[in-house]
Amino acid sequence: MAGGTKRLPRAVREQQMLDAAVEVFSANGFHDTSMDAIAATAQISKPMLYLYYGSKDELFTACIQREGVRFVEAITPAADPHLTPREQLRAALVGFLGFVDSNRSSWMVLYRQSMGQQAFASQVRGSRERLIELTAKLLESSTKDPEEGTDFGIMAVALVGAGEAVADRVAGGEIAVAAAADLLENLAWRGLAGKKRDH
Repeated sequence: MAGGTKRLPRAVREQQMLDAAVEVFSANGFHDTSMDAIAATAQISKPMLYLYYGSKDELFTACIQREGVRFVEAITPAADPHLTPREQLRAALVGFLGFVDSNRSSWMVLYRQSMGQQAFASQVRGSRERLIELTAKLLESSTKDPEEGTDFGIMAVALVGAGEAVADRVAGGEIAVAAAADLLENLAWRGLAGKKRDH
């Protein structure tokens, strides 16, 4: 900050605080993170942090909401009606996994931290349900002559669950985005969306 005295617009200051909070929460976890540590990372005073966010719970909720919006924005291009269902699924996978790879701290907060905290899990549900809904539509529109009673919603839940597990490996640097996208794409087309085989 130039001279440390320049007054920043409120919206910019809020984003800086949230950036710092995501970084510290992802590194330390919710319980082991202090408002002092977040204020220090954001290079502001603790009273100022409390002025914007009245409690650690409120700040964590704001982080989840912002990162959830960014996550949904990353997969939104997949809804382009000009793409084939397969291209849409690929776009969703690359958008999802690319977001995780580029925003590993965000993923830690959204997936590992918030899903493990009952008080915050419901905050994440919205963006997760959006992803499941999109996946279900893609699977349904791409399956020719589906068998009667095929539950695309449950199939989407299974695929998204697998996607989250693979994304967690992407966040850990264990698998590249392209390889992860290939793996999940093959699972969707050859496994979940395939016809039942006679035994």
